[in-house]
Amino acid sequence: MANENQNQNQNQIKIEIPKEELQGRYANMAMIAHGPNDFFIDMILRGPNMPQARVQSRIIMAPQHAKELMLALQDNIRRYEQNFGEIKIMRPAGAPANGNIMDFPLPKGQA
Repeated sequence: MANENQNQNQNQIKIEIPKEELQGRYANMAMIAHGPNDFFIDMILRGPNMPQARVQSRIIMAPQHAKELMLALQDNIRRYEQNFGEIKIMRPAGAPANGNIMDFPLPKGQA
């Protein structure tokens, strides 16, 4: 039992979040690209009726880490949907999913 607790303590990582990162960054679009050694994930903020969008954050990771991220997201989405119901994807009828760009539709605003 003591040996099990020691192993758990050795596997724990203390994660520190700098103050300027605590608020986070909102993104409603993502672009994903890859080369033989790395995946690039650009998280983008796209405003309504704006011809330009701004990259909020770029994450670069090894292929193994990208796959681990995908599996962790799948697991978290499964658990989220168990608690809160199915997440609906809003995509115009017949529009294919693009494997490199996740363009989250913006709600239609009214004044």
